[in-house]
Amino acid sequence: MAARITREGMLASVGQELGVSDWFVIDQPRIDAFADTTEDHQFIHVDPVRAAQSPFGGTVAHGMLTLSMMSGMAYSALPVMEAMTASVNYGFGTVRFVTPVKSGARIRGRFTLKAAQVRGGDKLMCTLDAVVEIEGEGRPAVTAEWLILYTY
Repeated sequence: MAARITREGMLASVGQELGVSDWFVIDQPRIDAFADTTEDHQFIHVDPVRAAQSPFGGTVAHGMLTLSMMSGMAYSALPVMEAMTASVNYGFGTVRFVTPVKSGARIRGRFTLKAAQVRGGDKLMCTLDAVVEIEGEGRPAVTAEWLILYTY
């Protein structure tokens, strides 16, 4: 069961790591499904033979696929906000695609609360430093400043 936190607890957690997600496999069927959904069939994502001749040495996930996985990662890592009626992805301050995710790799998210601000009495804007790690890699796949708006 996911940990629970109050709004006051979240405000007091600024500067602290909130959680680390489960691992997710980024395999070729997931990459191919994302390519079909987004109409992005660039060969480095979907053609293992051609991609093997590229600097990546094989197919790699779309950066946007890796970024989009942060939603699922957040569900397994972040505490559930007590008394919340809704949470909304408010956007990103920054996003950097640091290291390509090779097909078959496992990734996970690490989330630190950078800032939390009460807005209008019934909302809490949280800014997370989000890092998507690749198992066995020294550098992350993605770093981002992610904004989530909670309503009470």
